[in-house]
Amino acid sequence: MTGCIVIFLIAYLFIATEWVEKTIAALLGAAAVIMLHYIPYSEALQKVDLNVIFLLIGMMMIVNILMGTGVFEWISIKLARLARGNGIMIMLLFLFTTALLSAFLDNVTTVILIAPITILLTQILEIPTVPILILEAVFSNIGGTATLIGDPPNILIGSETSFSFNDFLFNLGPIILVIVLVSLAVVFVLFRKNTATRESARNRILRSHPEAAILQPVVLKRALVVFALVLAGFFLGRQLDIEPGIVALAGGLLMAMVCGVDLHKIMANVEWNTILFFIGLFMLIGSLEYSGVFEQMGTLILGMSGGQLLLTTMTILWFSAFASAIVDNIPLVMAMIPLVKGIVPAFAVQMGLTETPELIHVQIEAPLFWALALGACLGGNGSLVGASANVVIAQVAKRNNYHFSFWQFTRYGLPFMLLSLILSTAYLYIRFFMP
Repeated sequence: MTGCIVIFLIAYLFIATEWVEKTIAALLGAAAVIMLHYIPYSEALQKVDLNVIFLLIGMMMIVNILMGTGVFEWISIKLARLARGNGIMIMLLFLFTTALLSAFLDNVTTVILIAPITILLTQILEIPTVPILILEAVFSNIGGTATLIGDPPNILIGSETSFSFNDFLFNLGPIILVIVLVSLAVVFVLFRKNTATRESARNRILRSHPEAAILQPVVLKRALVVFALVLAGFFLGRQLDIEPGIVALAGGLLMAMVCGVDLHKIMANVEWNTILFFIGLFMLIGSLEYSGVFEQMGTLILGMSGGQLLLTTMTILWFSAFASAIVDNIPLVMAMIPLVKGIVPAFAVQMGLTETPELIHVQIEAPLFWALALGACLGGNGSLVGASANVVIAQVAKRNNYHFSFWQFTRYGLPFMLLSLILSTAYLYIRFFMP
């Protein structure tokens, strides 16, 4: 176990400092844990979440096809005209839209769709691009926390418990709405001066003709029909028992066929370094899970809480958040779910609720699992590798000649993570423990 942790920390150091390309660091770390037999090769392959990989590839294909039609330029100009070139209003509009879309799509899909529009619009208005992109990743993680389908940890919790889509929406939706609104207020205060637009840029927007941006109207119509089918697949995937990764990959291939696009050209534009980074990271973190690191962490949580439900709930919230800022939240939640399930009966006996399953669900399961969901999802804002959306938007930025470092992301994301956790702590206490 110790050697596995050492390799992870070394790889993480290289990723955080960017001494080497983070894809190289992740893949070499994965190779090291396999070659040193800290995890069997077959197990390492199983730790790779193909749903995430297929989702990334499929959505990158779709975005590349849509990008060629000029639709992103059209949307950018339309939004800029709607806000009459006001930089801070456009920023707030984009961040709120990102949070809203992430609640009903997944946050990776949302940032893949919205990042190209953001880059084009900031170039037109001559306002800072990087802070807005980073904050879009932050708001996508916040918004995705609100529903069962918004973030992978919630999907995992929903599949392993009896909590429904409405349970997630009604229990997590209110606090996420509060967090979004408070965070938007913070953004307004901090960025209203930095996003001021020049009069020449505003006049250029007001004189523009959005329809001139559409370069391939026939291809766009066909692509939008397929894209509508993909969105329907995302919304109905739970009912149809179809993973979003399969929907996205099939949608990307179908769009390429229907639109008559060269598949080789589209596949060449997929961010393969991002795909390989995730594969390496999944294997590297999977080795920690295989070695029992997460179980040891869970035991530590129980020891720290001293058998008190309130303290256990808050410990799970904050521990899962900071752990998710360091490692990917998917394997963390997979390891934490059995832990939470295991401690529920102990609290039921302690509280004298063994004969009332309904009260166990409401008074014990609910606060523990909602704390896990809030911590794991919101904790993704703590670092660049904390959530898939963060890494994806960094790669989209890099491809468009914008670069931000691990620590630059943390400088923006960590304060919003702490703000979200403070608000979540208050919510959980008021919702479940206030006398």
